[in-house]
Amino acid sequence: MRVVVTRPESSARRTDERLQNLGHQPVLLPLTKSIHHPDAAATALAGRHSALAVTSAEAVRVLSSLGDRLAPFLGQTLYAVGETTAKAAEDTGFRDIRRGPGTGAELAELIASDASDFDAPLLYLAGKPRSPQFEDGLNAEGVPFVATEVYGMMPIAYDEVFIRATLLDPPVDAVLLYSRENARLFCDFAAPHLKELASVQFLCLSDNVAENIPREFHRNIKIASHPDEDGVLALL
Repeated sequence: MRVVVTRPESSARRTDERLQNLGHQPVLLPLTKSIHHPDAAATALAGRHSALAVTSAEAVRVLSSLGDRLAPFLGQTLYAVGETTAKAAEDTGFRDIRRGPGTGAELAELIASDASDFDAPLLYLAGKPRSPQFEDGLNAEGVPFVATEVYGMMPIAYDEVFIRATLLDPPVDAVLLYSRENARLFCDFAAPHLKELASVQFLCLSDNVAENIPREFHRNIKIASHPDEDGVLALL
């Protein structure tokens, strides 16, 4: 199958390799690029907080770029949304990592179960744009937190001729979608060509991601049984 990979280039290499090992043809179409704000991360870390929370490996990459400035915080409790983000935190040197099941809402529930021990707000190292589920969950559970944006995902501009050639020469069979924003961007880019891709499969990390797929393609949506890349690739 020809499979579109919409992840940023920094994350797409591993997905590309995994798809090839599964016998598929990756079609790399990164829709965003990351802009890091390491000074904002350093300032936030210097403030009073009880623990750290990250819902993306991209946030961990920002922390990793701090080098020696991160060392005093590597022993703090870090809540990671899922296994991929937790692995990135482990590779960066964090020693007390609490792994969530894979979604922001579930991570908020995990943190709420520990929040009675907090003596200061949770520090959420966030990106922009982002799903509100994690913060909504913390608010619903009454968990005090501070959110600091440490990176932004900027859309990449593509020429329509390039998009058409990428998607239709020959037609792609599936697209991997890991976030609501990437689902929105892909459907915007692909809109002029979707009638010619009537059978394309939208392989989504979660129901939340699938909400941005046009209604006429809802029959083509598949949702991962567990919200990580293994779950998405199992849909192929």
